[in-house]
Amino acid sequence: MSRIGKKPVEIPSNVTASVTGQTVKVKGPKGELAFSAPEDVSLSFENGSITVTPIDDSKKARSMWGMSRTQIANLVKGVTDGYTRTLEIQGVGFRAALKGKELALNIGFSHDVSHPIPDGVEVKVAGAKQEIITISGIDKQLVGQLAADIRAYRPPEPYQGKGIRYQGEYIFRKEGKKK
Repeated sequence: MSRIGKKPVEIPSNVTASVTGQTVKVKGPKGELAFSAPEDVSLSFENGSITVTPIDDSKKARSMWGMSRTQIANLVKGVTDGYTRTLEIQGVGFRAALKGKELALNIGFSHDVSHPIPDGVEVKVAGAKQEIITISGIDKQLVGQLAADIRAYRPPEPYQGKGIRYQGEYIFRKEGKKK
């Protein structure tokens, strides 16, 4: 039994939702999102909440049950509040800058790294030395993937801690060589 899947997804008053077959469409103050549920679950919209139930008792149906419910809850949270990920750049001379629809990263390579910003995501660069990147949008997957892609250019290394990290991320530090 999925403990997450059993809970219905409550729809706030400022959000409109519709279920047609396996597709859920949610529209709120920040925008509109849709999700297509797998065939292993059934969706129902009753009394201002969306309920997800598995079709049968197979392992695949039970695993899709909780995942589908969480995806729908993420849509509702996205169109009401939105999602934000914050990255910190640490290192001497490391900085970021916005150039049109691209994020230019100066992170210790011989050239600047330029990453395109997809539609539906807003990126801001702040800080005294332009070392804080804030990524926000209504689609949780898109925001998280963009943050992961940017972090992957220069993940924090354990000896000096230089690199791009999520805000609040703990980096296990190692001791260097001894003579």
